[in-house]
Amino acid sequence: MLITRLDRYVFRQLLLAVIAVTAGLTALIWLTQSLRFVELVVNHGLSFGVFLKLTGLLIPSFIAVILPITTFVVIQFVYQRLAGDRELTVMRAAGLSPFAMARPALALALLITGAGYALNLWIVPTTLSAFREYQWEIRTRMAAFLLQEGVFTQVSDAMTVYVRSRDPDGTLRGILVDDARDKSAHATILAERGRLVEGQNGPRVILFNGSRQEIDHQTGRLNTLTFQQNEIELADANKEEGVRAADMSEVSLHDLLDPHPLIARDIPKWIAEAHKRLTGPLTTISYASIALLAVLTGAFRRHGGLLRPLAAIGAVVALLALGLAAGSLAARDNALIPLVWLQATLPGFVCLWLLLGPQLIAALRPGPALAASDVGS
Repeated sequence: MLITRLDRYVFRQLLLAVIAVTAGLTALIWLTQSLRFVELVVNHGLSFGVFLKLTGLLIPSFIAVILPITTFVVIQFVYQRLAGDRELTVMRAAGLSPFAMARPALALALLITGAGYALNLWIVPTTLSAFREYQWEIRTRMAAFLLQEGVFTQVSDAMTVYVRSRDPDGTLRGILVDDARDKSAHATILAERGRLVEGQNGPRVILFNGSRQEIDHQTGRLNTLTFQQNEIELADANKEEGVRAADMSEVSLHDLLDPHPLIARDIPKWIAEAHKRLTGPLTTISYASIALLAVLTGAFRRHGGLLRPLAAIGAVVALLALGLAAGSLAARDNALIPLVWLQATLPGFVCLWLLLGPQLIAALRPGPALAASDVGS
């Protein structure tokens, strides 16, 4: 019963701390990353609800990245506090083994690992797909209706629109359109006024009393065509409606392992991304094992020590750097994918063996049986 209560006591502290630290770091990252979307609200009139929905879809990807790190930080901090308050000393005096003291942290690490797999394999790809689809919709359909007065608005990569002023009834005045969607007929269109309407393939603008200027690449002449009324689709007419290239961060694990990207040379990157999704949650156990090894081993010091915590932090930072390097190398050459698995799992096995190995060896020794036979003789 004592061990069960201690397990619950330590596990509750760890779990609440992980939730608090993860929520705080996620909020901080969300604030920094959402600043690039604030312009849509301030300058383009996008509603705050759309802003929250768009940026909120990024939160699961933030959580998936920071969960292993926050787990390490929390285990290191909580166990250091327990050591400083002499609670670990009391547990040792009560006869608790290293495994018994590490059990709550290992249970938390397994719980976070399961959550990491749910995020990496299902939640993050789904939310990132919804984010990019929503962003695509805003860019191709809504951006045209968010034209600013006196500002060159880039509706797409190949089209820029300038509007001098906008009347209360929605009439646009002093319109300039730079249309480079057709590389062989780069056109500059000027019009006195126009109106935005929603067409079948996206937004379009009806222009009145204007001119279309193109340079003839064969003769080098400037050809000018005047018109009383003309229509221009602001969506990219060279792309099918609603079709966009899927990024590897938003596709399923099955599609990553059996990749069909638009560019064939990206196949190794997709396969490496699949293995990074599979190994990412396992780093939680490795980081937790490093923290436990640093706290539960070594001589006890009344005023604590900085060497072991700093060494643990340095080891985790080194593993993060190695993970980035291994992922980059594996994306270039899939033969190096085992490096990704070794970086994620080997530190955990080593630390757990250093922490729990002596206890396992002692439990497997036949010493007690031999002693009993000696006594009988």
